[in-house]
Amino acid sequence: MTFPAAVRPPASFVLLLGAMAALPAVTTDLYLPSLPDVARDLETSAALVQATITGVLIGGAVGQILIGPLSDRYGRRAPVLIGISVHIVASLLAAIAPSIIPLLALRVIQGVGNSAAMVSAMAVIRDRYRGAGASVILSRLMLVVGVAPLFAPTVGGLIAHLWGWRANFTVLAILGLVLLVVVARALPETHPPERRVARGIGGTARSYGVLLADRQFMALALLPGLGLGALISYVAGSPFVLREGYGLSENAFALLFALNGAGLVLGSQVNASLVRRFEPLRIIRVAIPLAMLLAVVLVAVAATGAGGLVGLMTPLWFMLAVNAFVPPNASALALTRHGERAGTAAALIGAMQAGVAGTVSPLVGVLGGDAIAMATVILGAVAAAFVVLVVATPAYRRGGDPAGEPA
Repeated sequence: MTFPAAVRPPASFVLLLGAMAALPAVTTDLYLPSLPDVARDLETSAALVQATITGVLIGGAVGQILIGPLSDRYGRRAPVLIGISVHIVASLLAAIAPSIIPLLALRVIQGVGNSAAMVSAMAVIRDRYRGAGASVILSRLMLVVGVAPLFAPTVGGLIAHLWGWRANFTVLAILGLVLLVVVARALPETHPPERRVARGIGGTARSYGVLLADRQFMALALLPGLGLGALISYVAGSPFVLREGYGLSENAFALLFALNGAGLVLGSQVNASLVRRFEPLRIIRVAIPLAMLLAVVLVAVAATGAGGLVGLMTPLWFMLAVNAFVPPNASALALTRHGERAGTAAALIGAMQAGVAGTVSPLVGVLGGDAIAMATVILGAVAAAFVVLVVATPAYRRGGDPAGEPA
């Protein structure tokens, strides 16, 4: 069954897809307050501990490339059920990891398992929606996904305080088990057998080749990755910037992190309202330059120390809110171009999103891990998105339509 764009989907449908899409975010955010403790306990560096965040993203990138074509061939349900099962096993093993290297490897495996949930959620949306309708649903998903940064660090900090940081991975396994049961019972199969494409390795390669040859698709698929790169740079850097640089406690950090998460959720919901009145491309071409301007202010504040913690958090809050406009609109436009291979297209979008973010975010630690490093990497990611928008899309050209079907 396909819902017309004007039809409001059942709340339970959005909640289910949101829970699937939020699994990587929860996996990333739950133990954020404990990163300095992990470094001390495992006797390793801050950069290597930050790499456990990157590991989830890299695993997600690889997993989505593999799982996307499988979802086009076998449907949406089977891959996600297997992927969540992998997440559960990897989480249990991470809880007993003896050192940083096994933990890094298990975080990559977690990312591979999580990717199935993300790919399936995206593909299900494309199975039922197009264009602005898909953008609305993706924005609504951000409301659910945004709960992770609102509550996960707070919950993770409390868990770590009571039972240690390793207990967070046991909780991730339990959450995965609950999601596995819910998906098995409630996720509809939106890709019936008659629409499935039985591609071998050659067919899969050709399908990816079609996507890679579509310049506008690739540009639109890159924008969510750069947007996530800016966000993850904040996520990976903030525990050290705020806890060690500004002396915040675990609870104070979690509260501030939740406040910034509220900005992310608010931005996504404002976007969901705007796409009912404005084309997604028009929103992107305003949001990215505005986010870049806010990132410039953020760098200036970080470099001068003006306003202290409040001075740093104010432009960051607004940047995160505006940045939330970009991924749902860019992803919806990209998916609309290749509905016949939605799973593969969603996989490539997700892989680029995770891969770019995973490549960008470690730069915070490499550049020193302080507020200036975090702000500089955020500005670099947003500025790169602006260049891509100008050079490779018709966003600022009269009559351009990036959502049109490719020739």
